[in-house]
Amino acid sequence: MSAATTYRIAGVQMEPKLGEVSRNLAAILARFSEAVQGGAKLVVFPECALTGYGFRDRAEARPFAEAAGGPSALRIASACRESGAWIVYGFLESDGDRLFNACALVGPDGPVATYRKVHLPYLGVDKFADPGDRPFAVHDAGGLKVGMHICYDGAFPETARVLTLLGAELLVLPTNWPTHSECAAEHMIATRSMENVVYSLAANRVGEERGFRFIGRSSIASTSGEILAFASPDREEILYADIDPAKARQKRLVRVPGQHEVDRIADRRPGFYGPLVAPNGRD
Repeated sequence: MSAATTYRIAGVQMEPKLGEVSRNLAAILARFSEAVQGGAKLVVFPECALTGYGFRDRAEARPFAEAAGGPSALRIASACRESGAWIVYGFLESDGDRLFNACALVGPDGPVATYRKVHLPYLGVDKFADPGDRPFAVHDAGGLKVGMHICYDGAFPETARVLTLLGAELLVLPTNWPTHSECAAEHMIATRSMENVVYSLAANRVGEERGFRFIGRSSIASTSGEILAFASPDREEILYADIDPAKARQKRLVRVPGQHEVDRIADRRPGFYGPLVAPNGRD
């Protein structure tokens, strides 16, 4: 990989404190600065990194939610402007009376986009958050096409496939994987990368919150599903990987020219996939 094609990404595994937005914001800014000093151009933080996750009900969570362009976003945008780098971080987004589990992409020119979690498990803030109401989208982060989704979204392979079809070169998954999610942490990121020939980065948290222990194991996977970086189950740390976006654009894999060639995008047969989009009463 030549220097001209290298794009360094970083995932921050941290321990947010429930409801301590000022403390969490200071930690995000400090780790962002550290990762940028380590050469990262894009730094990804966990789900609900700004607020914590285990709120009991909507009334308890609402005071910690912010609009997409709120005061924390402005502080983070300033850090991006000063460093020339991009960030994805999880937060609770308020929009009128609605409350979303969201993540934001912010760059040197300010906020780029917000994603609202589409698939909601019965756990933590997701028990009472509003389901995401916007289509999946891909955004440019200084020459890298990024698709955002959050935690439980990763358990639905349709999410990663749609983002890939929209042109994503890197799938970022801010997550709060608790105990019993070990299989997802060990295998899901590599599998989604292999299936779609894209890079993937999962940024999980550590620590305990209201009886739940979070299992770390953040990771970065290559377009072939190789694990490029893998974090511990219980420590705050930063993962790095140098990636080549052009590899994620080359979907046809030639193993033996003229004898063994596959293209998991071009070889799809959408006409057979009707049951995937049949109504199930949830929308």
